[in-house]
Amino acid sequence: MPHVIDELRRIAGDAHVLVDEDVRAPFETDWTRRWSGRAAAVVRPACTEEVAAVLRACADHGAAVIPQGGNTGMVGAGVPRGGASTGGAGAAARAAGERRAQVVLSLTRLTALGEVDAASMQVSAGAGVTLAALQQHARAAGLDAGVDFAARESATVGGLVACDAGGLRALRHGTVRARVAGLEAVLADGSVLRRMSGLLKDNAGYDLPALMIGSEGTLGVVTEVRWRLVPRRDSRALALVPLPGLAGAAPLLRAVRPRMPSLDACEFLTDEGLQLVLEHLDVPAPLEPRAPAYVLLEAAAASDPLPELAEALEAAGIEDAVIADDTASRERLWRLREAHTEAISAAGVPHKLDVGVPLDALAPFCDAVRERMPAGARTIVFGHLGDGNVHVNVLGPDPADDSVDGTVLRLVAEHGGTISAEHGVGVAKAAYLPLSRSEVELGAMRAIKDALDPGGLLNPGAVLP
Repeated sequence: MPHVIDELRRIAGDAHVLVDEDVRAPFETDWTRRWSGRAAAVVRPACTEEVAAVLRACADHGAAVIPQGGNTGMVGAGVPRGGASTGGAGAAARAAGERRAQVVLSLTRLTALGEVDAASMQVSAGAGVTLAALQQHARAAGLDAGVDFAARESATVGGLVACDAGGLRALRHGTVRARVAGLEAVLADGSVLRRMSGLLKDNAGYDLPALMIGSEGTLGVVTEVRWRLVPRRDSRALALVPLPGLAGAAPLLRAVRPRMPSLDACEFLTDEGLQLVLEHLDVPAPLEPRAPAYVLLEAAAASDPLPELAEALEAAGIEDAVIADDTASRERLWRLREAHTEAISAAGVPHKLDVGVPLDALAPFCDAVRERMPAGARTIVFGHLGDGNVHVNVLGPDPADDSVDGTVLRLVAEHGGTISAEHGVGVAKAAYLPLSRSEVELGAMRAIKDALDPGGLLNPGAVLP
């Protein structure tokens, strides 16, 4: 690899080609700590032209390219192949990585943010712009990003697009796919696909940029995005509703949603997860006695949405709820939901599975997961009620035990769901993709991959089994 490293240094500069083991390390393991591998180098280009040159150099020298944003992924797609597992997805990941040297392509230096166009409600953002920076930029112009989740400070725009992220506001604004008005991406051969006009109506031929959304860096490297913004709504009210069990969550949403045009987020959590968070943060419970399950409902509008929220809860027969209508109290309640991931990680290396199930299957699915986990496992579920997105976390089993993942994903299929709702397939779930996609779909995906990346340069082992 010395020749390709020399060439990468000529492209990005010595300071932005990282080869020392201790300097590479933060780029080589994903957020869950289950997925890791060794890169020959980490390269940090500063612009689209440098990204294109990097891809050409890697193709010339036969090196695989692993695109990476803020490295907040949970399915191993943004780190070198290698895997922490001893079989299944881990073996497949290692096999993909052992075939060739790997270069991590970090996009974090692509941080340009254009002027907000209030007329079209759009803005151009480099792939390395964090979600928090995009939110702040949009809000300064009286608008908002329309996407939010706990990793906002480190997750990047390019990564959001690459995995079609969802988050807390997908109930109202859809996933990131709905936010993309155009994008720029570099293909495996170094050619640049650019569609940044932001035109609302443009059906001239195939929508090639749309292929990049959710492709997890296997078809091209997203370098810039034309982002579709939403109105800024600063008046908010939040309710934490205790329930006797998760079976009550779907009926509650059905009762309140038609009465709440201002509904902006709807989350669920269980007492198992809340207990872990309370211990981790060392804070008191938000209400006593605690309940087996909870739903968080947040309303957002141009004017005070509290009367609408209260009326919807009354119509749903809810008499006991914690209401927060000021910033400090809302932040305290949201902290209990958003701290789930960090509290779980602090307790060990979890099996984390982001899945989606039909709303009526939510409670039966979560019950089935608990029943099927190994003895002594600690199973914590939470997620986005409005779109049936469940985050399954299993503590206790060896991180290398792929059977845990397989059990959960097969239960997802049995309950009519999808193996990936917002974090992507990555290498963690590639072997299970046939549970959610037919042979016809898989064949079409392989044909597209072969057409755009015939040499298998981009993110080998990710997404496709």
